[in-house]
Amino acid sequence: MSINDPLSDLIARIKNANQRKRAKVLTPASTLRRRVLDVLQDEGYIRGYALVETPGEHPTFEIELKYFDGEPVIADIARVSRPGRRVYSSIKDLKPVKNGLGISILSTPKGVMSDSAARSENVGGEVLCRVY
Repeated sequence: MSINDPLSDLIARIKNANQRKRAKVLTPASTLRRRVLDVLQDEGYIRGYALVETPGEHPTFEIELKYFDGEPVIADIARVSRPGRRVYSSIKDLKPVKNGLGISILSTPKGVMSDSAARSENVGGEVLCRVY
């Protein structure tokens, strides 16, 4: 099966697993997904993830979702920049998500990072998604 937008696929899998209150979700492995999952883990939105390699199959990530009082920590995750419409933002034009309760994940020349890390590095880039 061919996936045109791997990040949208990751977001859809996380949303669906959260709706069904799943503890874990599997997604195909890629470098972009690894970097986005690193940001989600560093910011405390997921417990963690592990690379699962089975012989003869494509490697996958097993993502362990995080819940608080039975509710998912990720209330919503939305793709901002799409393959048909890329959205770029300088750091001064980047608005806080939910008055600072959420994060934006950016792809910058210094790597994939959250909006707070991008502000401290003083670098803008492509806004991949918003999480709250």
